[in-house]
Formats: sequence, structure tokens, C-alpha cells
Amino acid sequence: MRASVPTAALLSPLAALAALNLFLADVRDGLGPFLGVFLQEKNWSPAEIGLVMTLGGLVAMLATMPMGALVDASRAKRAIIVFGSVAILAASLTILAVPYFAAVAVAQAVNGIAAAALLPAIAGLTLGLVGPAGFDRQLGRNEAFNHAGNILAAVLAGVLGWWFGLPAVFALLGAMAVLGALSVLAIPADAIDHEAARGGAAAPAGAGKAHESIGRLLREPALVTAAVTFGLFHLGNAAMLPLFGQAMVATAGADPSALTATTVVVAQGTMIPMALVAAWLGARRGYRLVLLLALAALPIRGVIAAAAVYYGAAWALIPVQVLDGVGAGLLGVATPGLVARILAGSGRFNLGLGFAMTAQGIGASLSTLLGGVVAQQLGYPSAFLALGAVALLAAGAYVIGGCPGGTAPGRGGTVPEVEPAAA
Repeated sequence: MRASVPTAALLSPLAALAALNLFLADVRDGLGPFLGVFLQEKNWSPAEIGLVMTLGGLVAMLATMPMGALVDASRAKRAIIVFGSVAILAASLTILAVPYFAAVAVAQAVNGIAAAALLPAIAGLTLGLVGPAGFDRQLGRNEAFNHAGNILAAVLAGVLGWWFGLPAVFALLGAMAVLGALSVLAIPADAIDHEAARGGAAAPAGAGKAHESIGRLLREPALVTAAVTFGLFHLGNAAMLPLFGQAMVATAGADPSALTATTVVVAQGTMIPMALVAAWLGARRGYRLVLLLALAALPIRGVIAAAAVYYGAAWALIPVQVLDGVGAGLLGVATPGLVARILAGSGRFNLGLGFAMTAQGIGASLSTLLGGVVAQQLGYPSAFLALGAVALLAAGAYVIGGCPGGTAPGRGGTVPEVEPAAA
């Protein structure tokens, strides 16, 4: 039973959670699309930028499952979020001070490890606050505030970058990290049901908690299918926004701070309603349609981006980034929502989410390498077409795997049997 929440708290737990998602949006992804533009100004080639981002992503991939297991086991979820935010800030300041390959590669690895802890920590914190019944709806709200935070940060970064240059983006990141830490500390520790936070089933009176073995969890067909689908989506999607910014700067001579901020604002503005739609669909019809819509948006986006760069059509920035918002906004809710439903009662929700994030990390890290190499060898339009085509592979994997939709909690709509927890 969840403990009562102190009434004297400055913010209610859900209000503090909303503030956390708002401020942590700028922190969770580190420098995000600004990193590629910053390194481009330091005379890095597209292939070098893609390689250093890939190296960091691969290290992050190795950390996702251990971080998910840590969140499952830990009652210090708030501290994990605070320490992760501080680590990302320190790594980003290192990039500013020492923009050389070795230092940037190490900093990106630290960013990736910290980010690998933040996502399951926030998801577990949310599940522990609202329970399974309110999880779908709260996921939509979380993502809406997250995208609103990205818009706020992008607008401020664009203005500050225009006035003071890209280094001002780093100062903004620091301010957001401090506000995010204050927000999570405003959530009372006794408001969190830690058994619910790990997706555990209620145990009979007097019995200990039983959790599904890790080996059995990783053999769950629906989870494997979902993870492969997520990984292929990110293989095609992750590099498209930073590469589009680099392409427009290189071919049109656009201001890097203003252009990058504009791409982020348009995409994130679209993600807000998409997150709410995804939560609504997920709660009523499961996540099958949500995933199919996200996959459909990616190849269309790739074709429009390629044409925009080839013909110098600056107006195409709007549809390109709207489609980015459609795909990423839908998937941002579907990923934890579907994993929570597949693994309901297992007690391994955050570990399973870490497994899905590992697949996403593989796809995202290889995406920057794929996009950078194709752009350098064949040009930016070819890179966008190649990235968009990957969505066809994702759709094929999803269909072959049986299209898990998470229409009911647990395997086949039932709470699964569990085995004693295994290390």
C-alpha cells in the first residue's frame, strides 16, 4: 500500500513529476542536435561527428540493461535522476572546454550511461506514483511536458546562441539540470510504491515478492519483437534531425543556432499532441496502431528531407520536422507503455525497458554512423533516403514477429506466472 503524501509539500507529486519532465527534457539528451553543429564549427567532418556519436551510443547501449536492473532494485530513484543529470552536465562542459576527439568520445560515453539511467528511473518513478491503471495516461502527460521542455530549451538556446554563440547553450543546460534536480527532490519519497514501480504483481498476504527470472524475461517473444522494431526505427530516425541541420547549414549557409532551434521547436511542438494521442490510443486499443503510424512517418520524412536539400527548398523544413514529431511523439509513449503491458506482474519492468532501450541504443548509435558515412560518400539527399528506407525493415520485423500491440496487460492478457528473482 502506498504511504500517504505529506499535505505540506510545496508541489503535489504529479505536479513535481510534470516539472521534472519539463526541465529534464534539455538535460536527458545532453547537447542533442546542437552537438553536431558545434563540432561542425570546430571543423569536424560528417564522418567524424557520426563516429564520435556512435562510440558514445555504443557505450550507452551496454549500460541500459544494468541501469534498468538498478532502477528495479533501488529505492533511491530520485537520487539516480539527480546524479545522472549532474553527470550529463559535467560531460557537456567537458565537450565545450576540450573539443577534441578523445575527450568528446569519453564525454559522450558518460552522457550515454547517465541517459540510460534517467529514462527507466523516470518511467519507474511514474509507475510507482500512479500505478498500472494510470500509467498510460500519465505517460502521455510526461511526454507532453518533456516535449514542451524541449521547445522551451530550443527557443532559449536559439536566442542565446544568436546573441552569445553556441557556448551559451551549455549554460542553459546547466540551469535546466539544477531545476530538474529540485523538481525530483520535491517528490516525497513515501509517495512512491517501489513494488509497483518495477511492475511487480501483488503478493498474497504473508508471502514474499516473487519476480520473473532475467533469462525467461529476455526470451519473451513479444518483448523481443518490440525491441527489434524499436531498434530499427531508431536506426533510421536518430541521425535525421542532426544531419538535416548540418545539411542546411552546409548547403544554405543558415545560422546554426537559429536553424537548429527551429527544427527542434517544430518537431517538439508536433510531439506534444502526438504523445497525448498515443496515450489515448494505447489505453483504449493497445499500441499496435501507434507503432504502425510511427513507422509510416519515417520513409515519408526521408523523401521530403532529401528533396529539400537537393532543391534547396527551405520551406520543406516544416513537413520534415512535423513528421519527426509524429514518429518520435508516438514512439516515446509506446515504448514504456508497451513494455509495461508485456511485462505486467513480472517485477522486471525497468530491466525490460532497459532491454528495449538497448535495442534503441544500437539503432541510434549506428544511425549516426550510417548517416554520416552515406552523406560524406554520396551526399546528404542519399543519406536521408537510406535512413528513411530502414523503416521498411522495421515494419517487416514487426509484422513477422506477430505485431504485439499490448491490448491487455501481461502475456496474452493475463498476469504471467513468475519465478523467484534471479541475479
